[in-house]
Amino acid sequence: MPARGETDLVKMLAGLAVTRRDGVFTFVAVREPTPALVARAHGVVREADATTLVLPVDVATDHGLPVTVEMAWLTLTVQSSLEAVGLTAAFSRMLGDAGIPCNVLAGHDHDHILVPVRDADAAVAALTAP
Repeated sequence: MPARGETDLVKMLAGLAVTRRDGVFTFVAVREPTPALVARAHGVVREADATTLVLPVDVATDHGLPVTVEMAWLTLTVQSSLEAVGLTAAFSRMLGDAGIPCNVLAGHDHDHILVPVRDADAAVAALTAP
């Protein structure tokens, strides 16, 4: 079965555009997430010792969970293949060169990058610079 999405790094970078999801997000780790929390999560990563949820800040606050970081959610709109090589390294390097930390979540069709809210505009500029 052929890979779905783009695999050519040069093409992916040439077509790279970024959108910002509405809201401000935080990462929380819980031992046993409730169905209500999972339903409100925009990202879920199950690990051996806890489950990490990416939640809107207001949801975390409403559930009494600590907000230790406030993040903007950026989506790379290029439809990259799950078998693409080099895209994560390329955008991580772009953000690293700009001094911007990032956390990455890969979806089936797109990569998603969470950056500190204060760095969101600079991150978009770094990722889309010619």
